Amino acid sequence: MKKYTHFILAAVVVLTMPLLMHSGSLASEVLIFALAAMGCNLLLGFTGLLSFGQGIFFGLGSYTVALMLSRWAVPMPLALLLATLMGALGAALVGWVAIRQRGTYFVMLTLAFSQMFYFIAYTATDLTGGDNGLMDVPRPNLSLFGADLWTLATPWQFYGFVSLLFLIVFWLLLRVSNSTFGRTLLAVRDNEERAAAIGYNLRLLKLQAFVISGAVTGLAGALHAMMTGLAPLSNAELHTSEMILIMTVIGGTGNLFASLLGSAFYLLLADWLSQLWPRWLLLLGVALIAVSLWMQRGLWGLGEMLWRKLQGQRNTATAAAAKGEQA
Repeated sequence: MKKYTHFILAAVVVLTMPLLMHSGSLASEVLIFALAAMGCNLLLGFTGLLSFGQGIFFGLGSYTVALMLSRWAVPMPLALLLATLMGALGAALVGWVAIRQRGTYFVMLTLAFSQMFYFIAYTATDLTGGDNGLMDVPRPNLSLFGADLWTLATPWQFYGFVSLLFLIVFWLLLRVSNSTFGRTLLAVRDNEERAAAIGYNLRLLKLQAFVISGAVTGLAGALHAMMTGLAPLSNAELHTSEMILIMTVIGGTGNLFASLLGSAFYLLLADWLSQLWPRWLLLLGVALIAVSLWMQRGLWGLGEMLWRKLQGQRNTATAAAAKGEQA
């Protein structure tokens, strides 16, 4: 059971959100950005690569599915697959260049690629719609040979579809992280020099992590465009990369379920604060500062600490009860 604990926790959260949340769109957004955060976590938490290029892959997924569905009437499953492949292709290109540097220079390269992609998207109005983005993105039902298998008309129906894809991707990423490949990524994160001395091809491993991360983030961008009916330029902004990175850090790096916690915390807190005060971003900034100062291992680390304290209290109480019986 321990092997599947995180998957069971993720499934519980997915099944519980419709009972606790009033908005199907907000619930879908939590899972969509949790996908993007998991892709980022594979780079940051498992490989030790701080990338500001996640917005590139998110934007590529959004634009691809918007073009496939609105202009060329491609079947929806194929459109999602193509968006995922475009995210992987973009990540392969960015990663192939960026992994040639380390540390600050690696971060600067991903930042430069992010800004470059933003201005390409801004000027390529025929493909991306420029500043207006691509509007009226349809959300067709999942069908086979003309027969509808899954209706996606309402927000909660779409949430069900997103939750199914989320759990599938979560399970696949768990398999990746628990595989020899995933353990090797952890070795690269902890000590690159030692991993290279053993004989691992560091560039190939980092590039593979980039491609997987880009594919997952591209899928998230495609689902976001289908949810909102819009592929905006803002999906390709640096702010999107920063938001995904913040969700990853808030939840906790090196743990896939923590990415879901980070996404839910960020989006639900933002939704609540926006109803309290027009300048809610200031309050959100204060909350993020508090997380950075006192919860450096993220929400998952806080949960682990509280669980250990609870277990310690139980053990102490059990030991005291045993002594009392002996006396």
